[in-house]
Amino acid sequence: MLSFLKPRSDAPAVRKPGVFAGLDIGASKTTCFIAKTEQTLAGLRPRVIGVGHVSTKGVRAGAVVDMDAAAASVRGAVENAEAMAGQTVTDITVSAAAGSPSSTRIAVDMDLASREVTDRDLRRALGEALRRHHEPGRVMLHALPLSWRVDGHRGVKDPRGMFGETLGVDVHIVSTGADPVQNLVACVERCQLNVAGVVAAPYAAGLSALSADEMELGVLVIDMGAHVTSAAIFNEGALQHLDCVPAGGAHVTNDIARGLSTPVSAAERIKALHGCALDSPDDDRVMIEAPPVAGSGEAGMAQHPRALLNAIIRPRLEEIFELIRDRLDAAGAREAGGRQMVLTGGAAQLPGTAELAGRVLGKQARIGRPASLAGLGDAVSGPAFSACAGVMHRHVTGPVEAIAGPPRFEARTTIRRFEAADRGPAAIWRWFAESF
Repeated sequence: MLSFLKPRSDAPAVRKPGVFAGLDIGASKTTCFIAKTEQTLAGLRPRVIGVGHVSTKGVRAGAVVDMDAAAASVRGAVENAEAMAGQTVTDITVSAAAGSPSSTRIAVDMDLASREVTDRDLRRALGEALRRHHEPGRVMLHALPLSWRVDGHRGVKDPRGMFGETLGVDVHIVSTGADPVQNLVACVERCQLNVAGVVAAPYAAGLSALSADEMELGVLVIDMGAHVTSAAIFNEGALQHLDCVPAGGAHVTNDIARGLSTPVSAAERIKALHGCALDSPDDDRVMIEAPPVAGSGEAGMAQHPRALLNAIIRPRLEEIFELIRDRLDAAGAREAGGRQMVLTGGAAQLPGTAELAGRVLGKQARIGRPASLAGLGDAVSGPAFSACAGVMHRHVTGPVEAIAGPPRFEARTTIRRFEAADRGPAAIWRWFAESF
C-alpha cells in the first residue's frame, strides 16, 4: 500500500496524567487552580484539587505597575492553592489580558506543480506563515492553523498524500505587547515558578464556558474584567478573532463613586448590592445609602434613589459594548460570531448586563460559567473564574496549536528536523511547538 493511503489518526497529542496549575492575573483578583488529570470513559479529564484567589495589588489594565506587590499577589494565590491541594507546583500557565491582545490572519499559498504533498511542503507553508508575522514590540501567544487548502478546496485536515497545483494554509495568530507580558512573566518567576505558557484571557474563557455546538455554529465571547473588556469569536470549532478595549467593571465603580460622592470601596459594594443595568418600575421609590467621601465635611449617610445609581451604570456599560461592536465591525468579524453571545468575567455578574449587551450587539446573550470542570466548589464556579478554568481545559482537552511553551521574546527561532515517520495532524503541531 502506498504510504499516503495509510490511515492516519486525527487525535491530538497524548497528554500524560499528572498535576498542573493555571494562574489568572487580573486587575482585581489573582486566581490559581491546581488540577490533576484523571482517566474516564471519555478520556483524560481535569479535576481541580486546589484553589486560591486573592485581591490583586500592583496590576492595572492587565499590566504590572508594582512588581513587588504583584508578585505578592501571585505568591498568595499559589500558596493558598498549594495548601488546599496538599502539594507544590513548579510550572504554571498564565492567563492574562496584558498588552492589548489582537488577531492577525495570514494566508499562505505555494506551488506544488501537480505533485504529492509532503511533510516538507507543510513545514514550508507553516514556517512561511510565521515568518510573515512581523509586528515590532509584540510577541505571539497563539498560532492556530484554521484550515488547509489544496487547489482552493478548503477544510482539508491533513493534505499529505494529496495531489494538486497549489497548497495553502490559513493561520490565526494572536499577539500582544511584548513588554507587558515580559513583566508578567518576570513577576511570576520571582515566585520561584516556571511559566509554561501565556494564554489570552478571552480565548481561555471561551474554552471553559462554551459548548461544542456554540463553537461550531458561531459565538461571541465577551470577557469583562476590571480594567479591560476583551472579545473572542469562535466559529467552525476554532478561535477566529480576538480584540479588546481598555474599559471594564472598575470604570463603572469609579463612575458611581463620582456620581454619588462616595468612596470607591463603598461604590463597589453599592454596585454589587443594588446595581442593575436595566430599569425597574420601583427604582424611583427605592432609596440607597452612600457614605460620604472622607474629608468632605458631611456627617451622615446620603440617600439616593436607585434610579440614579442605574442611570450611572447603564451609560458606561453601553459605551463598553458599543466599543466592542465598533472594533468587531472595523475588523469585519462581527458576523462570524453568529447570533449567540456569552459573557464571562467578574464584571458580567451585574444584573441586566447580558440583556443590555444583547440589545447593543443584536445577539442572544447568556452568562457563561466554567463547564464540565470537576472539583470546583460553588464559590469558584461563577463567570469570574472562567479564564482560569479555561487554562485547565486547554491543558487537557483544548485544541492543538502550532506553537507552545512560554512566549519567545527574542526574534530568533530554532528549526528542528521533522521526522518523516511522524504522521497525522498532531505530529505537525508537535514538530511546530518544538521548532518555533
